[in-house]
Amino acid sequence: MTSLTIDLIDVPVIQTIEITDDSLAVDLSDGRTITVPLAWYPRLLHGSLEERQTWRLIGNGSGIHWPQLDEDISLKNIILGQPSGESQTSFQRWLTQRQTSI
Repeated sequence: MTSLTIDLIDVPVIQTIEITDDSLAVDLSDGRTITVPLAWYPRLLHGSLEERQTWRLIGNGSGIHWPQLDEDISLKNIILGQPSGESQTSFQRWLTQRQTSI
């Protein structure tokens, strides 16, 4: 009987990101760059340039956190093409709170 062994998969991590007015681009450790629409992440879309540029990698490069926008995005969701799962109710509450504090 033979057995099949699977070598460990080298899971990529985020190296850096770039945000434009309409997209989020993520450079990965395996050389890929994945670009997704900023509209997938309403908090980023409504954030100022300064808020969008204030980010840090979390989970050893498996996600991104924007402290001023209270937004976290995982590399898994970016790779799988999954937009924000935040409910409209939660987003509207955040947007309303944001508008009253400006």
